[in-house]
Amino acid sequence: MLFHNSLDFAQKLDAEDPLGAYRDEFHFPKMHGKEVIYFTGNSLGLQPKRTQRYIDEIMTDWRELAVEGHFHASKPWWDYHERLAEPLAKVVGAIPKEVCVMNTLTVNLHFLMASFFTPTPDRFIILCEEKAFPSDQYMLQSQVRWHGLEPEEAIVTLKKRDGEHFWRTEDVLSKIEEIGDGLALIFMGGVNYYNGQFFDMKAITQAGKSVGAKVGWDLAHAVGNVAMELHNWEIDFAAWCSYKYMNSGPGNASGIFVHEKHLENKAIPRLEGWWGTKKETRFLMKPQFEPMPSADAWQVSNPPVLSLAPYLASLEMFDEVGMYALIEKRNRLTTYLEFILKEIGREVNGEFEIITPLERGCQLSVFLHGEGRPLFDFLMKNGVIVDWREPNVIRLAPAPFYCSYSDMYQFGQLLKRGILSKTANG
Repeated sequence: MLFHNSLDFAQKLDAEDPLGAYRDEFHFPKMHGKEVIYFTGNSLGLQPKRTQRYIDEIMTDWRELAVEGHFHASKPWWDYHERLAEPLAKVVGAIPKEVCVMNTLTVNLHFLMASFFTPTPDRFIILCEEKAFPSDQYMLQSQVRWHGLEPEEAIVTLKKRDGEHFWRTEDVLSKIEEIGDGLALIFMGGVNYYNGQFFDMKAITQAGKSVGAKVGWDLAHAVGNVAMELHNWEIDFAAWCSYKYMNSGPGNASGIFVHEKHLENKAIPRLEGWWGTKKETRFLMKPQFEPMPSADAWQVSNPPVLSLAPYLASLEMFDEVGMYALIEKRNRLTTYLEFILKEIGREVNGEFEIITPLERGCQLSVFLHGEGRPLFDFLMKNGVIVDWREPNVIRLAPAPFYCSYSDMYQFGQLLKRGILSKTANG
């Protein structure tokens, strides 16, 4: 499609957008009496309007039923989490029994590492990307030390080539082959939080399997953003948060994936608790743990239903729309944003270097050459919510559920105004 940098063109795209009505399903913050242009769904998604109804339902059941709500609420609490499995499995390309919602992201990663990082004297190396999200780095380092190993020896990081801002798949595969039989685990972010790169998860997983390694993924920036087939790719495990593209609320519950082939393995090491036992015998209070034949076996506590309610509300929308419709809009919306950035750069004789490769979701990470924090501050003061990362990068994530093509155009005009006003005052 031939794009144009005009409001009429952007409004025409909005009028033709089959998902356009979903914008009204969300609450937008307001600034100067107008809804903001929101680019930080990769940090915290907007609140769906239907969320309140789901929470109110639980509050009413708690008020009127108290403890009996566990079994007699409109959505009984004791198996509330099971309602999320099927729609969530569609989002990540799994079968429902491979998915469970529980805890928070890094907590779940520690639980999963207890099962899938089992080093031996000959096979103990973990491979991850350079400058992974700090929480992942801390988690990996502590897990390595827990096993009596030194992070400097046990953790190998994949570096980018000099002068490049993204990782090349061939370099990842080469490093896997180089480590070979010493590789215990590959653990990476499916979409890198900083540059927005979507790794070739299928190829990397297959390469890890070929040398006998386990493969796990942090999908915090991937879930609800890119198409995945966790089951078919034979990924061993994965975990993700739900408050970014999944719009479930700040710090909310995490999801996990454990491949079907591991679910019947009673010898697998696992940190266990009451809610992971078979539901048929859970309330018999038996002294021996009997694991659920699903990812629910990794649960340790009863589900926090007030946290799960917003997630269920959001998943209802994902189920209505489907990932492929979201991705179709994501691709066009992100490409239009890229076009707008290039047009504005040309108009102001500036340069915006997009460091996100074409293998991406909806995030564009942009170097503001010749600009700095004052431009970010200008955007924020004028109703554009963006994310700043040192040394000089803004991250823009036009989430397809609620961002519009007109947002992209208006952002470009504000960006231009911010640069020109600085020049005029210079």
